[in-house]
Parts: sequence; structure tokens; C-alpha cells
Amino acid sequence: MKKPAQDTGKIARSAGTVGVAVMCSRVLGLAREQVFASFFGAGFAFDAFVVAFRIPNLLRDLFGEGALSAAFVAVFSDYETNKGEKATWALAGNVLVFVAILLSCLTLVGVFFSNQIVGFMVEAGFESIPGKVELTTLLSMIMFPFLIFISLSSVVMGILNTRGRFFIPALASGFFNLGSIVGGVGFALLMPRFGQPPIVGMAIGTLIGGMLQLGCQIPALFKAGFVFVPRLDLGHPGLRRILRLMAPAVIGLAPLQINVLINTYFASSLAEGSLSWLSYAFRLFWLPVGLFGVALSTATLPVIARYAALRDMHNLRETYASSLTLAFSLTIPASVGLILLGEPITRVIFQHGSFDSLATVKTAEALSCYAVGLFAYSSVKIMVPVFYALDETRYPVVGSFLTMAVNVLLVWLTIGFLQHKALALSISCAMILNFLFLSMVLYRKLGGYSLRYLFSGLAKVLGASLAMGLWLTGVHYLLAPLALASFLGSVAALALAVGTGGAVYGVALYALGFKELTMLVDRFRQRFGW
Repeated sequence: MKKPAQDTGKIARSAGTVGVAVMCSRVLGLAREQVFASFFGAGFAFDAFVVAFRIPNLLRDLFGEGALSAAFVAVFSDYETNKGEKATWALAGNVLVFVAILLSCLTLVGVFFSNQIVGFMVEAGFESIPGKVELTTLLSMIMFPFLIFISLSSVVMGILNTRGRFFIPALASGFFNLGSIVGGVGFALLMPRFGQPPIVGMAIGTLIGGMLQLGCQIPALFKAGFVFVPRLDLGHPGLRRILRLMAPAVIGLAPLQINVLINTYFASSLAEGSLSWLSYAFRLFWLPVGLFGVALSTATLPVIARYAALRDMHNLRETYASSLTLAFSLTIPASVGLILLGEPITRVIFQHGSFDSLATVKTAEALSCYAVGLFAYSSVKIMVPVFYALDETRYPVVGSFLTMAVNVLLVWLTIGFLQHKALALSISCAMILNFLFLSMVLYRKLGGYSLRYLFSGLAKVLGASLAMGLWLTGVHYLLAPLALASFLGSVAALALAVGTGGAVYGVALYALGFKELTMLVDRFRQRFGW
């Protein structure tokens, strides 16, 4: 492959659209985390919230946005390409009814057994703190129905993405964050009047946010031509095919969720605040994952699924290689930036109210360790849907179990001296290994693709990232007095570092002849007559 795939421009535009919406959502997400940091800091209440939210959130990843979304898009795209409008909407209605009933039952079980689930997730050190398990159980019971709304939202998002509508679905998580902030703060201020701690209000806000994330997509769904026929047919071939795709996908995702449970268990045995530091760091880390990995994955998946349905392997290979190269060009410099600027980023965003300088240092340490695996996280999000489109779901399963084993081994070997940093670094290293494994398998399954093109792009990205890293190191040193002078000085120093660092990276990448960037710049010039 001598040049970017023919769909690279379309994917980049779609990813850009998704990226803008995701940026809005992530900014609101950071605002939500700022509310948590300012009100609760890193300690008793937020540790309890982290554990409580992890339970429905893990199930969301397991049954909702992960396995269900990828399997649904693959089958829905095939129906839209080969079966016609009526059959496609019948499939969508059947899936929505099935998901609503299944997850309602699962939610009832989760609420009933919340106390036992919380007890299973935490270590004795967590349980020894009076009232902490009881608070965590209450928060878990309140937030469990979130699973229903968020999973239905992922099905609706899959329908809209397949129909070429990306902005509203990507913006939907912004409505979740908005509901969490407004509803959460409102109820947090009310809860003490009813004898409940303010953190309970934030749990109610999370539930409101889930409702809004689903509700904001409904008008766009009907504008896309959706016709809802409330019907449950367990024998429907499309539903059965989705469940067949989901089964290995759920098994494949399970080890990753077990990793999270294992890390939660280990973190609950460390110093109080460790769960909070890791959660805040992961939120910061997830910003570039959402902006780049999720945006590219969302934009690439319908294209890949269409080529798979048409059995057009040549264009599928080119699209995949070009998308992976784009992911490298965005995530590798983001990793460098997070490692070098982790502390000032954390200070500017979180160090207010109850969030002190110690929490800033500890959160920045975890953020640097998470950033090591940023490219792998984002790349795997692009790769796994390709396996789904090819009906080769067993390989992500193997990769997930490999990830779990490596994560547990590394945590066990390093937690004694790295403490909370071990939990972030171990999962990053495990994801890198998973990325390498899936890359080798997919190369063989696709019958090869241009490694020369991929490695040429990677070398240019690494060169430009090195130039940016050297620049950021110098700028950080020169601006240190300004950053330490005041909060506004910190904001100004960080803005200068990020802005000039991004410019240095872009200029260096263009000068090195990175093909995806030069193609986009040339199209921009043509459009505006430059």
C-alpha cells in the first residue's frame, strides 16, 4: 500500500466529528471529576463510590458497550447491506426488547445481592473502616439500574453509527456527565436533610445521567428512519447470530473485567485514597483514549463491517492499516504529553477544595503508568471489531485471558515496592502484550497488509514525538517559576506547554512526510484555495 486507503479521508472526517463530540463529553466528564475532587477529595466517600460504581460499570462493559455494541453493529450492517429496510428494523426492535428484559432481570439480582458483591470485591483493610462497606452497598443498589439505560444506549448508538450518524451518539455521554453533575450536586446538597451523606446524591445523579444518555439519542434514532415494533422473538436468526457473536466476546471481555476487580481488591489493601488516585488518573487517561481510540474505532467499525459483508478484503486491509497508523499518530504523542505533564495537568484540574497536593502527586504517578499503554488501549479498540466483522471472536478471548494472567503476575511481583503505581503499570504492560498478540493473529487472518507502510508511519510518529518531548522538557523547566506562582500561572504554563508542544509535533510530523497528515492538509488547502 503506497498511499492511505480510499476511506481514510472519510474515516478521518467521521473520527473528527466523533472527536469533537467526545471532547465535549470528556470536558464535562472532567468537570464531573472536579466536582468529586472538590467535594470529597481522595478518601472514604470517594473510595466507596469508586467500588460501588465499578460493579454496574463492569457489567456495562461486559454486556453493553463492549460485546453487545460490536456484535450488533456487525449483524445490523449485514442486514442493512443484504436484507432490506423492513428486516433491518425488525432486528433492531427485537434486540432492544430482548436487552431491556435481560438487563432488568440482571439488575434486580445485582440490587438484591449488592452486599455480598461488595464484600467479594474488597480486602479486609477496606472492611475494617466503620461504615465503609455499608455506604458502598447503598451506593451500589442506587446505581445498578444505570446498567439498563447505558446498554440500551449502546444499541441505539450502533444503529445511528451504521446509518452514518456519529455526532449525537458521541455527544450522548456528555448528557450523562451533565445529568451526573447537575442532578448529583443538587441531590448531594439535599441528602443531609434526609440523614444521608452527600455522596448518595452523586449516586442518584449517575442514574439520572444514564437516563439522559439514552433519551438524548431517541429523536435522532427516529430521524434516521427507525420504526419500532415491540416484539420478542428468541428464535430470530439475527438475534441468535448476535448472541453467538456476543458469547465469545463476553468471555473475551471477562478477563479484562476480572483484571479491574483484581486491581480493586489489591488497591483496597493499600493506603486509603489509593482507589481514588487510580480512579482520577484513569479518568485523565481515558480522555485521549476516548478522543482518539474510541473516535477512530467508532468511525472505522461501520466501514470495516461493510467491507466484511461485501467480502472486499483488499479495501478492508487498507482501511485497517491506515486507521491503525492514524491511531499511532494520535496516541503516542498523547502518551508523551501525559508522562511529562501529568503533575501540572492533575494540579490544574483537580487540586481544589478537598483534593490536596499529596493527591496530586499520587494521581500523577498513576497517570504516567497508565499512559505507557495508551497506544495499546486505543489500537485494540480498533482491532477487536475487525475480528468481530470477520467472525473470528475466539482470538480476542485468548488475548483477554493472556492479559489477565500477565496483569496478575506483574501486580503480584511489583505491588510491594510500587504500591498503587503497580496496578496502573501492570495493566498497561498487559495491554501492550495483548496488542502484540492480536496484531500477529490479525496479520495472518487478513492475509497480510503493508507492514512497510505501517512501520514507516510509526517511525515518523516516533521521530515527531521525540521532538515534542524534548520541547516539552525545556518548556516545563523554563515555565516552572510561572506554574508555581499561582493557579492562573499554572493554567497559563500548562496551556503554553500543550499548545506549543502540539504545534511542534504537527510541524515535525508534516516535515517528515506523514502521509495521512499531508493528505488531510492538501485537501484542506484545495477546499479553501490555499
